Amino acid sequence: MNSKKLAEDYRQEIDAALEQYFQIPAEWPQAGLGEAMRYSLLAGGKRIRPMLVLEFCRIAGGDREAAMPVACAIEMMHTYSLIHDDLPCMDNDFLRRGKPTNHVVYGECTATLAGDTLQAEAFGTILRSDLPIERKAACAEILAGAVGIDGMCCGQYLDMLWEGKTLSEQELSEINSRKTGALLVAACQMGVAAAGGTEKELEAAGQFGAALGLAFQIRDDMLDVLSTEEKLGKPIGSDAQENKNTYMVLKGKEGCEKTIARLTEFAKSVLNEAFSDTDFLSDLAYALASREK
Repeated sequence: MNSKKLAEDYRQEIDAALEQYFQIPAEWPQAGLGEAMRYSLLAGGKRIRPMLVLEFCRIAGGDREAAMPVACAIEMMHTYSLIHDDLPCMDNDFLRRGKPTNHVVYGECTATLAGDTLQAEAFGTILRSDLPIERKAACAEILAGAVGIDGMCCGQYLDMLWEGKTLSEQELSEINSRKTGALLVAACQMGVAAAGGTEKELEAAGQFGAALGLAFQIRDDMLDVLSTEEKLGKPIGSDAQENKNTYMVLKGKEGCEKTIARLTEFAKSVLNEAFSDTDFLSDLAYALASREK
């Protein structure tokens, strides 16, 4: 299997599917809201989360095409989180994926509503899919848990609540396992659920997603120090400027690299305990561990 080729095929399929959503006629009063939603949803990105849905569905024996709405749904949820993270009341960022952030283009109120609507439509997209009803319900339940009171929104809240406080590694993980990790775990498990996979596969998918999520966040913290705005498509150095707690502060470059390597090896090993075809996901984990943007 050529993992780079498969990743590119996935990205093209996902982008083509996302293009079909929220094409609202210009004469409708909510056309501007749909435009704001599509602006961020179609702004590019690595499409890691929907890719994980599709690949876990495939290796769990499911129909990749039938799982595409689930993959699109998690990208809608991810996009909602980015729009809200960038708002003036949150991180107040002005650049995302090399483009002005949603609120800069459409205003704060419309950006807030664009995020709210994407969150609602994520669940609607799953529930309107052609998957068997029990699989749709399982995917929706997993996603709700990932973004709710003990998920992504909780992580964002803790990040705000503990701002300016010197955090331990455990406290930092309390934030990032929710803010970043929860949605990656959900992507992996939703793929298995869409395929009607086993409990053993769901557990392995969750462990893989958790390890991948932590490694991803640590690499993010490194890139905020070591990369450039041109490579990342967003401002760098903001963590240091805002005196944020990061893994770079806690561990340093060498410590971060060692932790990422350990997590990536664990992610690979846990896959092999439940699935037989893991080359693509192993390659993806290694690629994310060494990414430059």
